[in-house]
Amino acid sequence: MTPELQDDIGTVGYVEFVSPDEVKVDDEIVSIEASKTVIDVQTPLSGTIIERNTKAEEEPTILNSEKPEENWLFKLDDVDKEAFLALPEA
Repeated sequence: MTPELQDDIGTVGYVEFVSPDEVKVDDEIVSIEASKTVIDVQTPLSGTIIERNTKAEEEPTILNSEKPEENWLFKLDDVDKEAFLALPEA
C-alpha cells in the first residue's frame, strides 16, 4: 500500500480477501477496515492472483508497515503488459 493510502485510511484493523483467483479490471479483491474508513479495493488489472498476503488477514496492522515486503496485498500474473505500463506511478 502506498504511504498516501496508509495516511488516508489510518490504522488497519481488519482485512478480508474476497476475490477468486481469476480477476478482471475493477473486480473487488479485498475489504479493509481501518480507523478512518472501510474500503473495498478493486484490481486495476485483469489477471491471475498467484499470491495473497495472508499474513495481513491474521495481523492486519502489517499493512501499516513502511516496508514494501510487508504492506502488499496480492501478486498478479498473466497481466496485459501495455495495461500494466499504462498504470500511474504509485
